[in-house]
Amino acid sequence: MVVAAGGGRRIGGPEALLRQGDALLVDSVCEIAREVGCAPLVVVLGAAANQVRGAAALTGTTVVVDKAWGTGLGSSLRKGLEALEDDEADAALVLTVDMPGVTVEAARRVALLPHPGALVCATYDGLRSYPMLLGRRHWAGVATLAKSDVGARPYLLAHKDEIVDIACDAVADGNHLDNPDALTLYGLDRGE
Repeated sequence: MVVAAGGGRRIGGPEALLRQGDALLVDSVCEIAREVGCAPLVVVLGAAANQVRGAAALTGTTVVVDKAWGTGLGSSLRKGLEALEDDEADAALVLTVDMPGVTVEAARRVALLPHPGALVCATYDGLRSYPMLLGRRHWAGVATLAKSDVGARPYLLAHKDEIVDIACDAVADGNHLDNPDALTLYGLDRGE
């Protein structure tokens, strides 16, 4: 699952519409998921959803739109998990479009053992972040507790003894796009 719904308030516009070279950032993150073998691939859009659909390739994805995207990551996470309910997937690998330093290698490490009881988080400097692997057994609990901009954090705190942390510092960068300087750092632009 690729969560690409945010409005990018702190960087001047939706992250999904940022370009990294010739590709939209949302398409680059989808490519990471494909290389790891994620299928089906659900993309959750929100801010500027129609514009993103028109500009992005989104090849081989199921696109869902979170109309409540402005309330934060929680609603987008719920929407993505809901879209996977009818699939037979044992687990969902969750990637967010606002972390351009995440690599295929980090995603592979986190997704290594996709089973219904999986609860795996990438860590950077010892702090949990994305990508994240959520086994099917956890989906209902994550969806129930995912509120505002904290995403899965309340569920993870309640199940901290079940989490497998995978250090990804050596293969990825866990920074979020949280200020305009980050655009320069990652070679991103609005393609305008």
